[in-house]
Amino acid sequence: MHTYAETLDFLYQRLPMFTKVGASAFKKDLHNTIALLELNDNPHHRFKSVHVAGTNGKGSSSHMLAAIFQQAGYKTGLYTSPHLLDFRERIRINGQMISEAFVIDFTEKMRMHLDTISPSFFELTVAMAFAYFAAEQVDIAIIETGLGGRLDSTNVIRPELSLITNISYDHKNLLGETLAEIAAEKAGIIKAGVPAVISETQTDIKYIFEQKAAAENAPLHFADQEWMADGSRISLSQLELTLLDTRQQQMHHFKLDLSGQYQEKNVMGVLSAIKILQQRGWHITQEHIHAGLSHVKKLTGLRGRWDVVNEHPLTVLDVGHNEAGIIEIMQQLKHVNYQQLHIVAGFVKDKEVEKVLPLFPSTAHYYFCKAQIPRALDEVTLAEMGAACGLEGRAYATVQEALQAAKQHAHPDDMILICGSFFIVAEAM
Repeated sequence: MHTYAETLDFLYQRLPMFTKVGASAFKKDLHNTIALLELNDNPHHRFKSVHVAGTNGKGSSSHMLAAIFQQAGYKTGLYTSPHLLDFRERIRINGQMISEAFVIDFTEKMRMHLDTISPSFFELTVAMAFAYFAAEQVDIAIIETGLGGRLDSTNVIRPELSLITNISYDHKNLLGETLAEIAAEKAGIIKAGVPAVISETQTDIKYIFEQKAAAENAPLHFADQEWMADGSRISLSQLELTLLDTRQQQMHHFKLDLSGQYQEKNVMGVLSAIKILQQRGWHITQEHIHAGLSHVKKLTGLRGRWDVVNEHPLTVLDVGHNEAGIIEIMQQLKHVNYQQLHIVAGFVKDKEVEKVLPLFPSTAHYYFCKAQIPRALDEVTLAEMGAACGLEGRAYATVQEALQAAKQHAHPDDMILICGSFFIVAEAM
């Protein structure tokens, strides 16, 4: 029997991990996942699920759904990726992380099959999550895709409902060069006869989902055509939204403990999904919805989405890392009062950093840094790219050095924003 730390070391070193090495860890078929699941008596057939895909917002949406189901009294599994501080964040039941003992035992059980199957880190993790949810007999599991949808390891389930959030440019080397190609990969989670919800209507690619849904005879809903925003108020700790249910012409007021304005689109997708699930027999009341949305962080452990960790100076962590994600962060900044903005930023090599950097304000002070993973973009290179876009700052070899410098330069009325990748945020934590 190995310790938990030894087990994690084995998994990280033995299996290709996309978050560390990039595209070489991405397997473009489901064979490995299916083989691993067969070794575990196909656990994914033994629990009900909701499948969530998208470029941005799928993590927040997954956590919101889980929080609502938990409030409704259901034993709720939640599978998300990547993790920030502890591998076990990926696999939770009712907000509690998977036990270290299960991680150790499952890895030991699978160890003898690794040479013949050669799974990636993500493929093994998916199988572990599904085995855990089945063993613990969850009522429902919210399953977030890792990358894409059609060929994602999670795409072996037959869910109660499929939810697809925003589509934007990300992982173009794997998912396609155009939004339509990327959307087609995400649409791959739409199953025959299973209702699908699209959080945000994007005119140029709407037809992709319509064609896929028609081919699968799957009922299709565009959430932002079923809900209309009628005002919002943002504070440091919460987002208040008033939404009109356009089908019933009823106004609903929600308070979220996720304070990012960008959550508005995600909430609409979640609400449309819940309405369909209610019709499919899940007992979820308005009280469950309101209580779940107002306590997402507490119920599910969500971190890193406009995450306020200090007030003087105001210090915010956000895992936004691609073009659409950074645009949303910049929009959110408009709602914040501060004297001077300090930005600690780092990216991975395979992101289109040259498209993202021009979105940042030239008036901020920058602390360019590098996460301690092989995929990380060199901090000096990043600083040079930033300077070419009019962003002045210094390069720091580590996130901790960059954050320490930002803290030293920031006055109590200033703001420190830490963003650019999950790994930058994780190391800042």
